[in-house]
Amino acid sequence: MIDITLENFQAELIEGSVATPVLLDIWAEWCGPCKQLGPVLEKLEVEYAGRFTLAKLDADKVPQISSQLSEMFGVRSIPFCVMFKDGQPVDGFVGAIPAEKIREFLDKHVPGADEAEAASEEAAAQEALAEGDTEGALEKLQHAVATDPANDDARFDYIKLLLQEGRVDDAKVAFAPVIAKTTLVRRFDSLQRWMDAIDFAAPVAGAAPAIAVFDAKIAANKRDFEARFARARLLMAEQRWTDAMDELLDILMRDKTWSEDLARKTYIAILDVIEPPKVKVADGQIPPDDPVVATYRRRLSSVVLS
Repeated sequence: MIDITLENFQAELIEGSVATPVLLDIWAEWCGPCKQLGPVLEKLEVEYAGRFTLAKLDADKVPQISSQLSEMFGVRSIPFCVMFKDGQPVDGFVGAIPAEKIREFLDKHVPGADEAEAASEEAAAQEALAEGDTEGALEKLQHAVATDPANDDARFDYIKLLLQEGRVDDAKVAFAPVIAKTTLVRRFDSLQRWMDAIDFAAPVAGAAPAIAVFDAKIAANKRDFEARFARARLLMAEQRWTDAMDELLDILMRDKTWSEDLARKTYIAILDVIEPPKVKVADGQIPPDDPVVATYRRRLSSVVLS
């Protein structure tokens, strides 16, 4: 539980709610119902084990904030509780309502226990990756997916890391439960295109295609788009991402819609794969772009819109 003041309002309530929902309890010392509600909220914060943060604001000490929120929601009495998510007030309730009603309110806005655990594991996996602990990151992502199978972000990161580590069979097993979602979730489609490129580069039967063969075909005919696309897929399989995108740009500069937009869709798939996880920021703020991703997005736009 934290006490909100004018000094910490931005950091604890606005920025803090980007990472974890914050329930703000507006109260006053003279308010009897406030004193009844306060202990109930504190017990619920413990019960929900970090799925939301309880913040308290004394209406008499910080009237600037309490009056603004009261006006926003059309409320004229306290206790008044406001839920903040992603830097914004999104909902509220008035009065010392029973604990069960508060649970119903919280469950509309805070992640479920499994979802919260998976999100925590996913965040820990990114920290492990930043420290160079790939095995630790894989273990945490695997646990996140097992805990919350509907967490598409964790599954994407897990499959992506498996592919980066050359564990293609494990990646395909992890991908199988969501293979039907490739038409609905673009990043899953992007993973599928990467796996297809890997299969193309290392077929189960027959000789693997050699990049020199396609180099010769392109040298003989710069508009041999089949050869260029094959070369790009080999580069994808080797995780030579910028080289692959350069090859796809060569196709797009000559034929923007070649093979039903196949070059453009594959280029976008690479951008999805190489883009690092976004840093969460307050609503209205823009997270920083990865310089390579930003550069190649601009190049794609320049070619497609020219």
